[in-house]
This record gives sequence, structure tokens and C-alpha cells, in this order.
Amino acid sequence: MRSATPPPTTLDLHQAIALGTPKAIELWLDLVDDPVDRADQLTDLTREEVVQLARTIPPAQAADLVDTLDLHVAVDATRIAPPENAAAMLTRMESDRAAALLRELDPPERERLLAAMPTERVQVLRGLLQWPEGSAAAHMVPDVVTVQDSATAREAIHEVRTHKAKLRQDSHIGAYVFAVDDEQHLHGVVSFRDLVLADPDVVVHNLVEHDVITVEALTDQEEAAKVLVKHRLLALPVVDGDNRLLGVVTSDDVSDIVEEEATEDAERQGGSQPLEVPYMRASPWLLWRKRIVWLLVLFVAEAYTGTVLQAFEDELDAVVALAFFIPLLIGTGGNTGTQITTTLIRAMATENVRLRDVGRVISKELTTGVFIAAAMATAGFIRAWTLGVESQVMITVAVALACIVLWSSLIASMIPLLLKKLRVDPAVVSGPMIATVVDGTGLLIYFEVARWLLPELGG
Repeated sequence: MRSATPPPTTLDLHQAIALGTPKAIELWLDLVDDPVDRADQLTDLTREEVVQLARTIPPAQAADLVDTLDLHVAVDATRIAPPENAAAMLTRMESDRAAALLRELDPPERERLLAAMPTERVQVLRGLLQWPEGSAAAHMVPDVVTVQDSATAREAIHEVRTHKAKLRQDSHIGAYVFAVDDEQHLHGVVSFRDLVLADPDVVVHNLVEHDVITVEALTDQEEAAKVLVKHRLLALPVVDGDNRLLGVVTSDDVSDIVEEEATEDAERQGGSQPLEVPYMRASPWLLWRKRIVWLLVLFVAEAYTGTVLQAFEDELDAVVALAFFIPLLIGTGGNTGTQITTTLIRAMATENVRLRDVGRVISKELTTGVFIAAAMATAGFIRAWTLGVESQVMITVAVALACIVLWSSLIASMIPLLLKKLRVDPAVVSGPMIATVVDGTGLLIYFEVARWLLPELGG
């Protein structure tokens, strides 16, 4: 008996498209399940191949493919696909993912796709699109399992089974059942396990946990993510001002939110505005727009360094050796401040440090600064000695280094907490910004110490 030909173990997207059958695309999806590999192969396609793929791939497989891609790659694929195919794909996607994708489209493109979807689906997506992009409600899953608070466990289980058949794949029903009244006011939450194991005649009201952790619809997405992670929840209820249940933010959504916020913070700390697109998709023009504003701000802030040097021109003429150590001093101050702000901003992001801890933070950093100042002063003294300068200059460099380190420790430990108090993202206290602030003030400290210690300057 002749054996069947085994399926291929490798198949790239070019080959699958060339075969021109939905089965070939489905096989490619099975063989290439890594999102990065999928995105790379999609990027290599010609426009004609992308159009052919959009026409060939069944909507269910299209939803599976797009759901694993970077959002911006998914948006491009949606734009190229025929509207009816794109609409069918979005109908099958997870609601929050589909809404995020639609939000990236231009209004005419968005309306064209919504017009091609079933009415019930359009209502769900419009409900998500009405919320601000950075809010918890914009990232929630609206389909949740609810039961009447007054029902018995037997009636609730029957309701869950009925409800389950109607729920979409993205409803994340594996953890909690929410007890509500006729107007969807949230009364409590119970796990599936507790509901199934309960006495059939017990009322749901007596089973649920009434002290439910929730967030309001307009809560910032980062705050919602922190609440879910802090309390180790699988799903976080989102409610309106009247405590009506609107949906849930899930642990899957939180992973995306945390990654997005961490990327934005890292970009801000580098002295740039967030790109809002993957780096490899950013054009030189976009990179220029995101960087130039901060560079100009830092340029203006740094300009006063020249003013300080000009003000102490006579001192530099009198003791030329002072100029040798200017880069060393201001560089050390900037590095010290950057270390502190990087550590402190991360601690604030994970809620290890709060506003009430400002006194402890300053005390801790100043104590640490004393030890660092001593070490850096010693290193500065040794460096001055190797350059063969006078002993008074060696002492001036050492003392100035110690003072600059302590000053940098003070302001770097205060500014992030102060900005938090003023409701400004502490991540804007970038390494370049701290270095710029310390540069000018560090020079002032240096020359004032020199005036005090050097006889040539009247010390």
C-alpha cells in the first residue's frame, strides 16, 4: 500500500501565495507561528503578493494572522485588503484588538469598514472607539459573563452555559463570573469553581465577593495595568460612574499596555518624544520631529553654561589649570544625577517609591552621595596630581567634585517626585536634562570653591 505524501516541514509565504489556495496559507500559518517571523515574511512581500494574499486568505485565518502581528503592520495589511475581506477579518478578531486597529485608520477608512460589518459587531466596536485611546475602557473586553445577583447557583450555572454559547473567543471567561442587577450595576464577583461547587439552591448574592476591585472607564491605562498586576487578577472590571459593568481589562491587555508604557518612558528618558511606531518603521523625518524639540530645549538650557564660563573669564585667565578639569567635573555631576533618576523613576513606576517617601529618598540618596563624593574626590585628587598641577588646584578639584556630587544627588532625588506631585510624567527628567541642569550649576560650584581656596583668586 502506497503511503500518503507527508506535509512539508518548511514553507515560506512567497511559496504559499504562489500556490494560490486557502489551504496553502493555512499550512503556512501552522508552520510559521512566531509573530516576528510572520512579520518579517510579510514585510518582504511585493504589493501584488500582499493583494493576492488578502484575496486568498479566509477571514478566520486572516484574523489569526493579523492578531499576531505588530499593530502598525496589521494596519497596513488592513488598508491593502479588499474592504469586504478586511471587514470580515475585523468581525472575527478580538474586540479590543479590532478597535485598536480601527483607531489607527483615517475616519473615512474606518467608516467604510464599519459599514461592511454586522450591526451587532459595529455597536460593540463603536462602544470601544468612543473612549479616549489612553483610557482603561479603550482596552477592555466588553463581553463578560454576568449573572443575576438574586439568582440561585443552579440558575446562574444555567445562565452561564447559555451565555457561553453566545460569547466570542475574546471574552476571557475562564476566571470570573460577575453578579449584576437588571441595570448592570456590579454587585460582586465569584469564581467559576466556587459557583459550580456551591449548593444549587444558594443565592448568588451569598456567594460573591462584594468588595470588588474595579477601575472607572476613564482611568489611565497605565494605572489600570498597575492595579491588575498589584492584585494579581486575571481580569479587572471596568465600570462607569454609576458602577455599571462595562467590560474587563485582562492580563493579556496589560502585557501590551506595560510594554507600550515602558517603551515611552525609555524614549523620554533618552531625551526624545515617544515614536508611537516601531523604530524600523520610523522615517528619518519622523525621527527628526520627535528628537529636535528636546534637542533645542536642551540647547537653550545648555547655553547658560557658556554664560557661566564667560562670567568667570578672569578666574580662568588667572589659573589656567582650572579649565583642564571642567569636562571631568560636569560629566561626573551629570552621570551621578542620571544614575539616581533612572533608578528612582523605575521605582516610582513599580510603586516601590511614592510621594510620601520623599524624605526617605532624599536622606538615602544624600547618604549614598557622601560615600560617592568621597570616592570621586579621591579619584579627582589623584587625576589632578598626575597632571602635575599645584597642590591648591588638586584640593580645589577634590572639594568641588565632592560638592557637585552631593548637589547632583539632591536635585536628582527631588525633581522626579516633585514632577509627580505636579502630575507631570517623571520620565521627562531624562538623562540629558539632568546633565544639562548640573552642568551650569556645577560650574558655579567649581568656581566658587576655587575663589575660596586659591590665593590667586583672593581666597
